[in-house]
This record gives sequence, C-alpha cells and structure tokens, in this order.
Amino acid sequence: MVATGAASSFFPVTASLPDSGGNKLGGGQANIGGLKSKPASFGGLQVKANAQAPPKINGTKVSTSVDNFKYEDLLPSSQSSRTFINQLPDWSMLLAAITTIFLAAEKQWMMLDWKPRRSDMLIDPFGIGKIVQDGLVFSENFSIRSYEIGADRTASIDTIMNHLQETALNHVKIVGLLGDGFGSTPEMCKKNLIWVVARMQVVVDRYPTWGDVVHVETWVSASGKNGMRRDWLLRDYNTGEVLTRASSVWVMMNKHTRKLSKIPEEVREEIGSFFVESAPILEEDDRKLNKLDDSTADYIRSGLSPRWSDLDVNQHVNNVKYIGWILESAPQAILESHELCGMTMEYRRECGKDSVLQSLTAVSDAGAGNLAQSGHIECKHLLRLEDGAEIVRARTKWRPKPVNNFDFANQVPAGST
Repeated sequence: MVATGAASSFFPVTASLPDSGGNKLGGGQANIGGLKSKPASFGGLQVKANAQAPPKINGTKVSTSVDNFKYEDLLPSSQSSRTFINQLPDWSMLLAAITTIFLAAEKQWMMLDWKPRRSDMLIDPFGIGKIVQDGLVFSENFSIRSYEIGADRTASIDTIMNHLQETALNHVKIVGLLGDGFGSTPEMCKKNLIWVVARMQVVVDRYPTWGDVVHVETWVSASGKNGMRRDWLLRDYNTGEVLTRASSVWVMMNKHTRKLSKIPEEVREEIGSFFVESAPILEEDDRKLNKLDDSTADYIRSGLSPRWSDLDVNQHVNNVKYIGWILESAPQAILESHELCGMTMEYRRECGKDSVLQSLTAVSDAGAGNLAQSGHIECKHLLRLEDGAEIVRARTKWRPKPVNNFDFANQVPAGST
C-alpha cells in the first residue's frame, strides 16, 4: 500500500487502462497483449495486482488512473530493445580502475627505500636538510627556540652540541646509511657495532640568540686506520658569520662486549665513498690533558647520577650530557662573568644508568685571584666514577662576557612589564 501510494504521487493517473478481455488493470489478473500477470510471491508473501492506493493523502482525495503508464514500462528489463549504444562497456568504470592502479603503484614507489646518488637529488623530502658540494657535505638549518637559551639570553653550549649531533645523524640518514642503531650503518648493525666519540674539540666565536637561524654544515673524513673524523661549521644563516667550529674523532665499539673494535672492511667500503680529503677545520689542541685528583682539584662536585632521559638508544649516557656534568664543578664566579669559548674533551669510558659520578675542576694560575675580574681563564676538568675510574678529561677556555643592554643581574628596566 505504501509503495503504491508513493508511486502514484510521482506518476499521477487519471483514467483506467482497459484490456482486451474487459478487465482493468488493478482488478484480478491483467491480460495485456496476451501476457497474463499473476500475483507475485516473495518468500510466501503474496503481493496482489489489485492493490490500491489509499483514497486519501493528507485528507485529500486522489485519483488512481494509470493513463500515463506505458506498455513497455511493464515489461521485464531483459525484453527491452538492445541498441549499439547500450551494448558498449561502461568506460567510466574502466577509467576508474586504471586510475586506482596507477595511484597504488605511485604510492608503493614513494615508499621504497631507494638511495639516490646524484648530488642534486639528495634532498630530504621532509625538509630536514640537504646534501651539497658534490654530495659530500650535509647542511641543515635550526631556529634557536626560547627554551634553548639561558640566563645570558644566548643559546647554551648544550644547545649547540645538540644541533651538531642532530646534523650528524641526519647526514647518515639522508645518504641511506642509517641502520637500526644510533647512527650505525647496516653493516655495522650486522656486526653489533656502534660509534662512540673518542675526542671532541669545539671553538665558539659567538653564541646565537633567541630567534636566530643557524646554518650547520658537516662532513666526515678518515682518522688513522680505525677512526673517523667529523667536522662541523656553524654560521649565522642571514649574515654568514662563523659562530662555531667543531671537530671530533669517532671509533667503533661492540655493543654487547662494550669493547673497542677495528673498522671491518665491509663497513669501510660502505662509508669510504663519503669521506672528504681535507684537513681538520680546527688546529688540534694536542696539549696533554693531565689527570686531576682530590689534591690538585680546586672544586669538586659529588653525587652526580644520570636520569633515564639522559640515556640514548645505545643504553649509555649521551656525550652531550657530560658537558653539563663537567660544568657542575666550575666556580660560580666564572659562570656569571665569563662565557665558554673553547673546549677539548677526551672520552675514556662510557657511563651507564646506575653510575654515580664526581666532577672535578682546577682553575689555571692565570685565573687565580678575583675570577670575576680576570681576562681569559683556562680550566682543567675530570669526570670520574666514585670508584676513581675516569670518564672524561677536559680543558675549557673562558672569555669575559660581552656587555649587554642590561646589567649582570639581568634586571628589567623601569617601566617594563
């Protein structure tokens, strides 16, 4: 009844259609051109042909004649006349299928871990950085964030070192040599080898400030028979001014035995094509770093221990964290009146999550006396375990802080809010 009413609302009927036998459509069996209709059955449900539309819709009487119905509309679709046009395939469906195949193929191609070799193609698709100078130098830009500056309103030495380390790892990644480890190549992963830093030398000409954009370049070279040297050059992105230069030496260590290892030939072949034949960016400070002890140290800070967040994926303390521990024993007068302008570190052994350390500092004779009024100062440092085992030996150089707009206490000018 509802279906018939809906149909009559779309197809208004005004008169009955008589058949050859005097019967009318809608009363009993219809005989149309010799084709007799029978009541339809759907799973035992009888649908009679004489079903009538309701006499009223919304209180208004409607007629139920079917003068506008055509005879062909009552025939099954299989008996409709077939023409050349409606025998053609559905081209829209075919086009949609071809488009889907091409899109799927393109997606799979983009997901392939392909390794481009042309220097002009070695550009990170995520905008991390790019390869320049014939594919041997990697460059990357960083913006100095508000949480990366210290009380002096300049980037801390930790911030600079983190940017250098990030650039090095992204360099390994973009050239397709990043395996499962922290900077390890696929061949190194197969042999359970990781990189560890043996020596680091840094010279800071000027610290960037909040909002500055720095441009970092890095490259690698051979260092002896079983080492790799990595250099960095950090510039002001807008002016090109050199801000920081750094050079480091790395060796391999077995991550299971925690012992140093020679560079296997498979790894040497893997990384050798990326080595640059160049001198270190810094003249090496080859002065011997003498050992400190309780009798030669001027300042000692004990009870230092790593937090869980200080560990890297190789399950040892990140080398940048050592710098903060070294400066824990630096005298407060130097930290307030001077800034770190040079640093040389020799890493002796790794530090684990359960280690407890001591930081020792000795100020050079030239810096003795009134530290705040001294010119350039040099300090010696030692980071050791409580049992005396050495972790890092270091030497730092300090220069007087540049004159700022505000005084040393960083007071806010009157009238500022």
